[in-house]
Amino acid sequence: MAKRKGNGEGSIYQRADRYWVAALTEPATGRRRVFYGKTRAEAHGKLQRAQRAAADNLPISPTRLTLSNFLARWLADSVKPSVRPRTYESYDQLVRLHLGPGLGRIRLGRLDAQTVQAFLNKKIDSGLSPRTVQYLHATLRVALGQAERWGLVPRNVARNVKAPTVHPPQVQPFDSDEARRFVVAVDGHRLEALFVTAIATGCRQGELFGLTWDDVDLEAGRLNVRHSLSWSRTGQRTWELSEPKTARSRRALDLPAVARTALQEHRVRQWQERLQAGPLWEDHGFVFCTPIGRPLDGPNVTHALHRLLAHAGLRRQRFHDLRHAAASLLLAQGLSLREIMEFLGHSQIALTANLYTHLQPAMRMEAASRMDAVLSGP
Repeated sequence: MAKRKGNGEGSIYQRADRYWVAALTEPATGRRRVFYGKTRAEAHGKLQRAQRAAADNLPISPTRLTLSNFLARWLADSVKPSVRPRTYESYDQLVRLHLGPGLGRIRLGRLDAQTVQAFLNKKIDSGLSPRTVQYLHATLRVALGQAERWGLVPRNVARNVKAPTVHPPQVQPFDSDEARRFVVAVDGHRLEALFVTAIATGCRQGELFGLTWDDVDLEAGRLNVRHSLSWSRTGQRTWELSEPKTARSRRALDLPAVARTALQEHRVRQWQERLQAGPLWEDHGFVFCTPIGRPLDGPNVTHALHRLLAHAGLRRQRFHDLRHAAASLLLAQGLSLREIMEFLGHSQIALTANLYTHLQPAMRMEAASRMDAVLSGP
């Protein structure tokens, strides 16, 4: 038998019946845990997983740990400290509404790929959207990946499960004529500058909501994307400023004249609102805000957008579709996908290409026409 070791270090020895035994005393409780294996390597592997679990303050005996209990610990210890509040809320909602009720009572060590596949198929059959089911699979895969790293499971069973195929919706943003009509339609509206800047720069909604006057140089005609504003979707409604979505999202943009003019007029209007609000004004420095200086809320802005579109007889669009319109208009003007990727702050050019595949035939025709002009010139 191996000599005695300190709590948490563990020991391994072979019994007379030739089974190997690994023993570990929990540092926190002093409770002795014993693991068995037909080989020394098997017993040693179980001991190592137990030691990693103890170091991460997780239950040492994974066989008694249910998926619900593990997911709760994963959300608290792994997800919450490392992601934005809104991302955490998305994970938490998927666990509360679907993963917990559907799989939560199963012991973590007994969860298998077949059970996970049947769960996802049942969700599809119940009418849940393929995109949501895909998120469920992705969430479980990430969570079980952490369980594997913590030594609670020997492998991530979600990796062997087929997620539903999701076909992205066809992007149908405004064409150049509709874009011009849109700019006319928002003229004089309190949020005119927001809508014009959105379609002229392609910025995300959160990036525009988080824009401060320190980020805008109207004399030079430049805008710096440095923050993104997001709202909590559960519990008390709170907002926060954070880093943009990706490293490439931090970018400087030259303002088209139409956006620069709209922002200049907007600044004058905002000073008038500030004087009118008096002591009610909340000075956060936001370029786009409520009449008392508070940050804008997405649903309210979307409702205003839809009313303007309906009044102008334009197709219904999401706020995010203004970003698509900006990219499409730039593609139509001959900018390359690489240039548009930088303009939009995409992390990969493949994302830009996949979003705007519907414009590729027209671009190919234009390229062929230009080549023909060169080769069959005078």
